[in-house]
Amino acid sequence: MKRYEKLLGLVLTFFAVMLFFTASGVLAEEKKLTVLTWNIPYFEEGFNQWVTAFNKIHPDITIERLDKKGSEWSTFYQTQVVAGTAPDIIDIQGGLWLEYASKGGLLDISDYLKKDSDYTDRIYPEILKSWAFEDKNYGVPFYISKTLLFYNKLMFKEAGLSGPPTSFDELLAFAGKMAQGEKTGFMTLNFDWLYWPLFAANGVELLTPDLKQAAFNTPEAVAVVDALAKATASGAINKISWTGRWVEPNGAFASGNVGMLQAHAPAFLWFKSKGDWVSEETVGATHMPGGWSTPNSHALLISKSCKYPDAAWDFLKIATSGAGAKALGTGTNNLTGDKIVNQELFSYFEKEIPIVVPVLKTQLEHLDKLVGNWPAAKDAEIKDVFYPELQNALLGRKSAKEALADAEKKVNRVLSKR
Repeated sequence: MKRYEKLLGLVLTFFAVMLFFTASGVLAEEKKLTVLTWNIPYFEEGFNQWVTAFNKIHPDITIERLDKKGSEWSTFYQTQVVAGTAPDIIDIQGGLWLEYASKGGLLDISDYLKKDSDYTDRIYPEILKSWAFEDKNYGVPFYISKTLLFYNKLMFKEAGLSGPPTSFDELLAFAGKMAQGEKTGFMTLNFDWLYWPLFAANGVELLTPDLKQAAFNTPEAVAVVDALAKATASGAINKISWTGRWVEPNGAFASGNVGMLQAHAPAFLWFKSKGDWVSEETVGATHMPGGWSTPNSHALLISKSCKYPDAAWDFLKIATSGAGAKALGTGTNNLTGDKIVNQELFSYFEKEIPIVVPVLKTQLEHLDKLVGNWPAAKDAEIKDVFYPELQNALLGRKSAKEALADAEKKVNRVLSKR
């Protein structure tokens, strides 16, 4: 009997010790949210402001920040997803989020947006739709960015042009007039569908309304591509439009030898830093013909694997509205998704950096003319097969008719895969 009682005591002691260490481990477990930002390592003061505001609500949760360059972001995030350690909150550009949302990797925040109507009412509804997929919303605007047309007023004056073009045909005609010697008339950025306003101005759609088939192989599209190819061959359009990405086209415009550049707002301060000639008197900012533009805004989204989604949502609200959004705007020289904050930001920019105000004003106009932001789950794959064929035509390797026919087959093949 005594031996049994002794054994029982040892067993109970063992379980008591195990319970203690288990409880201690739970108590000691660090509660943490990891935030992955996109190429804003300099934004430390503003980020710390968000963390301070967040910890007033959630003092028990630590915020860990990661930041990656655009060229590294996708590889890093994908690696973390595969490893089962996806960052809780991500800052993502363009349509990269669609693939992750379609595979169930991102959190549907629709209920949060409905519940926190005071927050949602501050956000531009047209911009918010950019992160909707299959009737669910996955992101909120971090900072706003969409395409516009920059034009070199010096080259316009030299060519006898009084103002920016108002139609696609006029844009090409103006480009031709300015193309002389080393000078070219027009240039565009080409990633993330940023060139699509050229097609939208001619009524060309990429996909059918149900997003199930290609819709771009039309006589109108062939005419557009043929016109762009001829303008490229003549020098009216700079070939770097179709081969460069960011540094090359913006650098070319900064040289002062390009008449017009289609790019999104952040390009302005970049090429201004490279070209001493850039000023309010020498560079204008306006809309592409028809007011069409492609959004390339950044959004904050929550990974589905996040252990503390309610807290993550609180962080999103802090970073994208009110004082947090203002810190982002002044810290990165961008507008935000918060309508109220943007009025404050315009006052700030008028005083501190007045040259950017005309550029930024275009970002809030014609929001009903956003294109190139189709909610297609296979957006990345479609780009990968469509653009090389378009490039073949624009650089004279194939006829416009042949290239679009080949692109149509490849896009439909991607769309038919399950």
